[in-house]
Amino acid sequence: MTITPAGLKGDNKPVTHNIDGYVSNAEIADLNADGSPEIYVYTVAEGTGRFGDVIAYSVNSGKSMTQINLPNIENNKEAYEGYGGKDQFEVVENRLVRRFPVFKEGDANSAPSGGTKQIQYKLVPGEAMWQLEVDKVVAY
Repeated sequence: MTITPAGLKGDNKPVTHNIDGYVSNAEIADLNADGSPEIYVYTVAEGTGRFGDVIAYSVNSGKSMTQINLPNIENNKEAYEGYGGKDQFEVVENRLVRRFPVFKEGDANSAPSGGTKQIQYKLVPGEAMWQLEVDKVVAY
């Protein structure tokens, strides 16, 4: 997958990522409200779990792009509990939202029975790059 920026004052070089699966959607947003857009590309891995991921970049003052980090869901116990893939991502207002069906112990891959979990991420500055940080976890 290649993202090719245009109109940046400094660096318009394309960035390429190898993905295992396919791109399911992409959105432009400004989650950090700095007046410069970000691009969020949602990918889905092949296989029965259809595990989702996000490849994202932030524009830096109209000059260049910096990659945004989405930490592995396994790093957050509350978010990870019941996780089995089948992710759906979208930007809602000023948050990136991830939804997935919740699997209970013993559930078949095709029959999750634990409802739905929604994780809201906010975009925050990090040491070397922007970070998508868990803001809220809701199960319903």
